Amino acid sequence: QVQLVESGGGLVQSGGSLRLSCAASGSISSINNMGWYRQAPGKQRELVAAISSGGTTNYADSVKGRFTISRDNAKNTVYLQMNNLKPEDTAVYYCGVGYSIWSQAAYWGQGTQVTVSS
Repeated sequence: QVQLVESGGGLVQSGGSLRLSCAASGSISSINNMGWYRQAPGKQRELVAAISSGGTTNYADSVKGRFTISRDNAKNTVYLQMNNLKPEDTAVYYCGVGYSIWSQAAYWGQGTQVTVSS
């Protein structure tokens, strides 16, 4: 069992910033990769950013230069700093842990809403 607890979503104006956090617990010793994914209404869930235990990262093109993913391995926590937010970033953001930073996660958090107003 893997438990993921997210926090940090909310409502922000265009150009603003938010920081998401996700703490993982449970049977995660063999799962090295953590990431953030999002799903907007009527769209499929997509990768936003992912990071390996060694610090290798993968970002969606739409967020490069605006979002930064980081992690604290000692705390099994992953962060997503989101700057210069745009209305098109509005979505439910899910924390995920899995076996690769290039594919969908194996375990998911409950999701946190991020809404960017124009």
